[in-house]
Amino acid sequence: MPATTKRQRLNRDRIVEGALLLADDVGMDAFTIRRLASALGVGPMTIYHYFPNKEAIIDAMVDAVYAQIALPPTDEEWTDAIRLRCVSAREVLNRHPWAPPYMESRTSPGPATLRHHDAVLDCLRRGGLSLQMTAHAYAILDSFLHGFALEEASLPASGDEETQEVAEEMTAALDAERYPSLFEFATEHVMQPGYSFSASFEFGLDLIIDGLSAASERAA
Repeated sequence: MPATTKRQRLNRDRIVEGALLLADDVGMDAFTIRRLASALGVGPMTIYHYFPNKEAIIDAMVDAVYAQIALPPTDEEWTDAIRLRCVSAREVLNRHPWAPPYMESRTSPGPATLRHHDAVLDCLRRGGLSLQMTAHAYAILDSFLHGFALEEASLPASGDEETQEVAEEMTAALDAERYPSLFEFATEHVMQPGYSFSASFEFGLDLIIDGLSAASERAA
């Protein structure tokens, strides 16, 4: 197939889409422009026609991730709106487990990134939070969000049943007398039907939002 035909089929959006799929599959440590070009069926120089370097591609990938996160609705209470945004963000980050370390590290944010940050700040300010409280809220919410997403991505099992199986294997080699609290937690909680590590996300999120709301009211 002539290169011109390939180039006509290729564009920035297709490259970013392919980059997201590749990063989701192999992670960022193994992500290279050569590997991306191979996945897209083009030569590496074709990628450079659209992006000057790998960092520019990562900027676009992060912006695409932000575009997938629901913005906080403007017609709901700020607590409900920010909760919806955080739940959406966790779902998106679970689909892109490589993304959390890159979400706040880019120095050339794209339009979706800027729109997202502006919408979150607007939500917090509309809720009556002062600028200082808004800064605290955004930092705490996203530290929890990104940290939880990273921990979920690093778990040795992805499903609740798999988690219980891993816990059983670990507990089998655990000295119950030497580590009684750990043994109790594993056998009486983690290995019980219905256990879900993921359930702690919304529990923790509600604690944070409730705390921020109370702190904002006390400061008013």
